[in-house]
Amino acid sequence: MYLTAERYLGFSDKLAEKVKENLIFSGIPELEHMEIKRLVYEAIYWRKANAIHKWFVDNVQEGKDDCGRYYVSKENLIGLRDLCKRVLQDKDNAQTLLPPETGFFFGGTEIDQYYFDDINHTIESIEKLLAMSFIDDLSFEYHSSW
Repeated sequence: MYLTAERYLGFSDKLAEKVKENLIFSGIPELEHMEIKRLVYEAIYWRKANAIHKWFVDNVQEGKDDCGRYYVSKENLIGLRDLCKRVLQDKDNAQTLLPPETGFFFGGTEIDQYYFDDINHTIESIEKLLAMSFIDDLSFEYHSSW
């Protein structure tokens, strides 16, 4: 399960020049004639966090669980983070607030320490993204693979 962050690089973007210089310096001179237009970062990685995956399917993917790539807004990220915080504040209602999902390669469906570790990981990761000074220059995408 991946959340990627993509940054478009304009014609005069200094970051594009630095990346290109490093690639050429690293022994890939064939790229010298090409322009770098986008950088794609792995923003968050989860493994078998089925409740988080279900949230993306329900709230971003219009119910389609097809390993496709789906745009995720900053508001989506804030909503997921806030929901995860509610789960930690009201653990007795975790099953209702952010239920686990069964399925192929989805891992366990218990509300246990692994579940809460995924919730904490999600909160911490999203908060790091939201704190970045250039977050508005990024476009986010979620996809899963199994």
